[in-house]
Amino acid sequence: MKRYIFFTLFFTLHFSLFTATAQVGAPYIHDPSTIAECDGKYYTFGTGGGGLISEDGWSWHSGAERPGGGAAPDVLKIGDRYLVIYGATGGGLGGGHNGRILTMWNKTLDPKSPDFKYTTAVEVCSSDGMEDQDAIDPGLLLDPTTGRLWVCYGTYFGTIRLIELDPKTGERVKGNKEKDIAIDCEATDLIYRDGWYYLLGTHGTCCDGVNSTYNIVVGRSRSVEGPYLDNIGRDMFHGGGRMVIAAGDRVCGPGHFGRTIIDDGVEIMSCHYEADFDQGGRSVLGLRPLLWKNGWPEAGERFHEGTFAILSERRGYSLELAVDFVRIQHERQGWWRVNPDEPVKPVANQQLADVIGTWPAGDIKVRCSDYMFRPHQLWTITPVPEAGGFLGGPYCKIVIAGTDRALAATADLELTSVPAFTGAPEQLWRIEQATDGTFRIMPKAIPGREGINTRYALYSAADSTPTLAEWDFTTDNAKWKLRSTVQ
Repeated sequence: MKRYIFFTLFFTLHFSLFTATAQVGAPYIHDPSTIAECDGKYYTFGTGGGGLISEDGWSWHSGAERPGGGAAPDVLKIGDRYLVIYGATGGGLGGGHNGRILTMWNKTLDPKSPDFKYTTAVEVCSSDGMEDQDAIDPGLLLDPTTGRLWVCYGTYFGTIRLIELDPKTGERVKGNKEKDIAIDCEATDLIYRDGWYYLLGTHGTCCDGVNSTYNIVVGRSRSVEGPYLDNIGRDMFHGGGRMVIAAGDRVCGPGHFGRTIIDDGVEIMSCHYEADFDQGGRSVLGLRPLLWKNGWPEAGERFHEGTFAILSERRGYSLELAVDFVRIQHERQGWWRVNPDEPVKPVANQQLADVIGTWPAGDIKVRCSDYMFRPHQLWTITPVPEAGGFLGGPYCKIVIAGTDRALAATADLELTSVPAFTGAPEQLWRIEQATDGTFRIMPKAIPGREGINTRYALYSAADSTPTLAEWDFTTDNAKWKLRSTVQ
């Protein structure tokens, strides 16, 4: 939330937008922290104090509380407590860059809990407004290999710096000297994966609505202290950075990266979009699948409803109704006697009306077989708004295109298709893009079992045998591709 064009005007509009007119069910926020889970709910904090809460990870509303005001917080659970860090000033707020970054603790993020009480904020670094640095936009990393706690911070007004905190107190490690690790970015975050440290920085301009050019770039290093190099070896201290996410899909200005690991091989990234064209150009929370390609993070695409072939990564076979294959009747010419002077007569696609009368009326089993773009292989996937969602997306129904025949889970962990979609939990599906770009497909519930299913996914037990089994990212049996189809 830096590099302001009209500082005072923006700051006034910002607070009127996110405090006075925040709406239930609306994900309006700027500079969101990494998403934190607390007692089954999700929280993210933003500039100005406060933030958003979600019961399911998909529908967000205001209500999170954070004292101190200021800008660009981050939050991290350490042990049984939550460490919150934020910039008290700086970033051009009030026209200056004399910033302060503070930390505080809380046992819970739930404002309604009797244990909800923040400790007194402690300053961990500052900038005097004259040096080539701006103490704002902190991002936390608890190194899983060493247990050491790091903070990156800074804006375009100078360098991005790294300091170390004590993970037990949240205070600056005594004697720690800040280190410059990047330039030409802000709203940075640090993550660790497979022996690499990644520095995610927000590049471009903010706070100008649909004209904001924010995008997120990345460099990586074998050491948390850098140097952070991009995919062609450019140091982020000299302006390097590989693109992670830019504008598109009617949203622009992604900034303030956060990473959440949902499961082995299933991750999301959070950010804010400076402007959502479909939300009147407001700044909103963004959730996208986080992919890893050749060791580099990259935003996946937001899932859009449509008609797809659901193809097994195991073999490439298509999920289909277990019905008789109906041949397409057409005039054939042997390849040895084709007359090139005869006019070509295109062969029409097989239509639903051509075959639906041959299908049984009740439940129909499903199987996998060679994809032939036939009606019994074409599935329309559509969100069901009233069914809620999960962290990263809404629950969907999966029906044979042109019908109401729905894919459903059974009590014995098998699959079937029922004649009509009723909205039952076993007919609702969680569709998530895994880190390698394939998809995990899970029923919301298993009949006869309590609670939301987070364990069993669509699985190819053999080339032609789909079933439900425990999610296992290490096998292609559990992974699927969605190929958009045109009839």
